[in-house]
Amino acid sequence: MNIAKIETFLVPPRWLFVRIETDDGVVGWGEPVVEGRAEAVAAVVEALAERLVGTDASRIEDHWQVMTKGGFYRGGPVLSSAVAGIDQALWDVKGKALGVPVYDLLGGAVRDKVRVYTWIGGDSAQALAEDALRAKENGFDAVKCNAAAQLGPIESPAAVKRIAEQFTELRSAVGDDLDIAIDFHGRFSTAMTRRVLPLLEPVMPLFVEEPVTPEFSRDLAMVTAGTSIPIATGERLFSRWDFRDVLPTGIAVAQPDLSHAGGISEVRRIAAMAEAHGVALAPHCPLGPIALASSLQVDFATPNFLIQEQSLGIHYNQGNDLMDYLVDPSVFAFDEGYVARPTTPGLGIEVDEAAVRKAAEQGHRWRNQVWRLKDGTFAEW
Repeated sequence: MNIAKIETFLVPPRWLFVRIETDDGVVGWGEPVVEGRAEAVAAVVEALAERLVGTDASRIEDHWQVMTKGGFYRGGPVLSSAVAGIDQALWDVKGKALGVPVYDLLGGAVRDKVRVYTWIGGDSAQALAEDALRAKENGFDAVKCNAAAQLGPIESPAAVKRIAEQFTELRSAVGDDLDIAIDFHGRFSTAMTRRVLPLLEPVMPLFVEEPVTPEFSRDLAMVTAGTSIPIATGERLFSRWDFRDVLPTGIAVAQPDLSHAGGISEVRRIAAMAEAHGVALAPHCPLGPIALASSLQVDFATPNFLIQEQSLGIHYNQGNDLMDYLVDPSVFAFDEGYVARPTTPGLGIEVDEAAVRKAAEQGHRWRNQVWRLKDGTFAEW
């Protein structure tokens, strides 16, 4: 079962898919992308394909080792995301060839359904509450939203109080049976994080995500020691070595991204490392259907899994949404905030190849915003 062909498809709204076909006709799909840098990842996939075409598709671990280490220069989001998508596709191929879901190849399922959360948005507590209540009506028992827009290193008391008041009002509006996760998105300095977190403790968030940017991971021990709120991080950590120094800091939730952190192979290892530190797994996934399918395969086989992000209706998905490239969207049917365990081979989805090829004719050039403060300096997005 040798790899015969590797193709990439740049598809709206901001995704990149990879298709791997073997010489006996088995096709696997993956989602290698860095949001806003999809073209660069596609170029690396093409470079990696030079060594992969003609080799045994079933040797997933050997391919992972060579892709990540064989080029001498290692790491970084572009390379690890290219590897991640190829890795997903190879697991899809292997599962299909053997007639089993990928989670069976990872040791078998440990749960029958996976809890998911949905995104809410709005510029006021009232707007957030309205969105959260709609999510609750649709069966979700967990939501996530951003804490604030652009922030300076140390904000005014008024700005700090607005953040705290917004979430106090949100909690009051939705009650205590809806989990609220709050994403700091790396917009807070360490000083601002330490100031704001105590004010959010009465809200009892499910977790606060990425309170500081990855380069300040050394400060996480200080952050976690200063609050009772569970701290989550990891969407911009790309390997088990990136997580090695973060897991002992007292974080509660690890959030590797299946499309960034080396794919199924590496996230499975990160999950095991996290388990040894008493840290739960909640894969980051504001992306497309293949990334979600890959995340779910790991979720079903991971004892320390907590909750899964998914992008249906997220503000990024303008023009195309999560289900648009699937033959059967019911595989992602959300029932009372859960996704049932798929039983079909591979990643458990059937990609609509005709729709992908047509969409790739249009492609996309998605870029994230660049924010600035009042004085004109750069602000974290």
